[in-house]
Amino acid sequence: MTATVTFEKPRPELLDGPRGWEHRAACADLPTADFFTDDVDEISAAKRVCLRCEVRGECLDAAVARREQFGIWGGHLFVAGRIVLSKRRRGRPPKVPRPNDSFPEVDVPAPYRRLVATEVA
Repeated sequence: MTATVTFEKPRPELLDGPRGWEHRAACADLPTADFFTDDVDEISAAKRVCLRCEVRGECLDAAVARREQFGIWGGHLFVAGRIVLSKRRRGRPPKVPRPNDSFPEVDVPAPYRRLVATEVA
């Protein structure tokens, strides 16, 4: 059995008004599914979008306030409500680590360090 999930853009009237931070986000015109993936390369690409975003802090604040469980928010990968700093590829690990297996580094603000997972996802 195969399930198909379709992510839609939030309706503008549900955001925090016409001057909300969401419309200024670097990801505003990108497919939402790009930020809800298990693929390491796609996660890295999404985090690179966040690195150049002017509202990264607001996004992270909103995600923590909403208790987001999954996805890339404010440049951080959330898995089961925790911030995950690294993620392994599926399958057997290579004998020699691949250089592209690490995510772009994004500092975790001090108030949110309690959310950092201690295990690799």
